[in-house]
Amino acid sequence: MKTNSSLQAQNLLAQLGFEEITDLEMDLFVSGIGVIYVEEEMTNCDGKIIFGERMAIIKVNSKIQFPERKRFVAAHEIGHFFMHKGIQLPEDTFKNFNIISGMERELKDGKQELEANEFASELLMPENLFLKEAKGKKFSPLLIKQLSERFKTSLTATVFRYFQFDLHPICLVFVENGKVKYWKKSDLMNVWMGDFNKLSPPVNSVATEYIESNYDFVYKMEEKAQTINKSTWFSLNKYDDRDTVFYEYCIPTKRYKTLLSIIWED
Repeated sequence: MKTNSSLQAQNLLAQLGFEEITDLEMDLFVSGIGVIYVEEEMTNCDGKIIFGERMAIIKVNSKIQFPERKRFVAAHEIGHFFMHKGIQLPEDTFKNFNIISGMERELKDGKQELEANEFASELLMPENLFLKEAKGKKFSPLLIKQLSERFKTSLTATVFRYFQFDLHPICLVFVENGKVKYWKKSDLMNVWMGDFNKLSPPVNSVATEYIESNYDFVYKMEEKAQTINKSTWFSLNKYDDRDTVFYEYCIPTKRYKTLLSIIWED
């Protein structure tokens, strides 16, 4: 998926002579492009970039629990460095995470945040390498785990990246504080989504189980793909009234009271 943001990330890798940066520590990579990297405790903020007259500083919240998340935050700020000099930017939080084109309205300063996320996604999971690892393989929570380990990225970032390439028809539902914030389905997924925006997920969904468990992990890896009825999330009609079996897999983020629900049919 070629966007200006992803092309800029590809060009950066090419200029530096890297096919990928998976095995590079982000502080070293940031220093290599002439930017100062700092980790420090920040309140209600995952990362920020400070532009000076001659230098820039990228700050990443040292309280972030997972190194994969820190890597993405740093890569996101690098995207701001190359694309958004001279623009007033918000402090970046997980709530601004999204790389689905068309969902910019759901983010604060959505265009810049989407562009920085697209840049980070390409920088950490280059398209040609990601497709080589993912294409032709059966979609499952295990595949997402394997891809996230391969590229040292979070499960959430990996799922969003997978979605970009339409490798299997899936639907993503992003839930924040118990309410559906936005959803997006693959073009090849021929279903009618129920009207859940700004509402709680359906009571018989896996998402509701996670919300009721206070965003703790409910299922082990081999159980993460839970069966649900098609009608749990999707509307049936007189032309397609079969309530077939679908699957739902949720990735909770307890710190932010968010979860990403992935829904698909084998």
